[in-house]
Amino acid sequence: MGKKDRAGGEKMMDSRFQKLKTLKVIAERLNEATDIKEMLKDVLKELLHVTGLHSGWIFTIQENGEYELAADHRLPPGLEWNQKKPMCEGGCWCINRYHDGRLKTAVNIINCKRIEEAIDQEWGDTNGITHHATVPLRAGTEKFGLLNVASPNKQHFSEEELALLESVAYQIGTAMKRIQLVEKERKHALIEERNRLAQDLHDSVNQLLFSIMLTARGTKEMTQEPDVKEMLTYMQELSQEALNEMKGLIWQLRPPGLENGVGAALLQYATILGLTVKSSIAGVSTLPCHIEEELWRIGQEALNNCKKHAETKEVSLTLTRQSTFVELVVGDHGTGFNYNEHAQFPTFGLKGMKERVTRLNGIFSLESSLGKGTVITIAIPLQRGV
Repeated sequence: MGKKDRAGGEKMMDSRFQKLKTLKVIAERLNEATDIKEMLKDVLKELLHVTGLHSGWIFTIQENGEYELAADHRLPPGLEWNQKKPMCEGGCWCINRYHDGRLKTAVNIINCKRIEEAIDQEWGDTNGITHHATVPLRAGTEKFGLLNVASPNKQHFSEEELALLESVAYQIGTAMKRIQLVEKERKHALIEERNRLAQDLHDSVNQLLFSIMLTARGTKEMTQEPDVKEMLTYMQELSQEALNEMKGLIWQLRPPGLENGVGAALLQYATILGLTVKSSIAGVSTLPCHIEEELWRIGQEALNNCKKHAETKEVSLTLTRQSTFVELVVGDHGTGFNYNEHAQFPTFGLKGMKERVTRLNGIFSLESSLGKGTVITIAIPLQRGV
């Protein structure tokens, strides 16, 4: 074998060794990960370190087209302008191709739109970065987003570099899927624990409170002392109030009517709160479990707000399933409040409802004004095939 052949063979072996080393280091980081966002930040930093590339960013992309800058490392000033606004708004070649299905493997991106705009608008130095490589994050047929990497004055990525990035991206996508499955299992375990706690409360505390009520009632019939009767009556009233509070707590932990559908559960919960509901419920008896659970929690908070703040017992509840989404509307004609959609929510309850809806890629709407009541409307998209 000639010197030239030996040199070429050694170079190929070095390249393969570097690829295996990179994949090993990334795999070790991914295997330790338990949180998707933290994992993406750590693995991106490690990827750039072991490959010698300078900058990188990762977009997570939802089925409805919304994307988020989930991680970035050493972005040039032009892309960090105004709290990274160039990376958080608008479209670009890679995201557009990702959506229409044309971006399936790692590719070179020529004349990145975000970098061009940063230069045109003079948002800051781009550190000589004009091009980047992009590759979808996926696990099997499921896609999660895009990995992008770049270096100053680097205008082309070789087929070998793209193959390495594709291998890393597949590792990341597989890790994201694993973390999602673990989180799903954790939520399932949490629901099971809530159910167990609710049953324990029902079997022990509820029975104890009921026994106190019966004992007070029986003792009251055995005495003629007015003061004693008054105290025993007070004990009955306190026990009844505690029993009602306990029923409400059990409902929060494990709504016993949910097996009959979220509509029946919400109506029964409203009855426990002492509300009179004008309802319209249709097509929601077979909703996906995770959507049903979130609807229950959102509806529960909305009804609680009516009970605590509206100063009326008359409420309306509409829960309907359309072809692609389910809609919940809870309203009252109570006191209402001055609401500005651009301001922060006045209570943690309303903020929590909005966050639950956002997690399901839904739409949250609140209308309220003094003396005219409050209406909360949410629309949650249904998964494909549901």
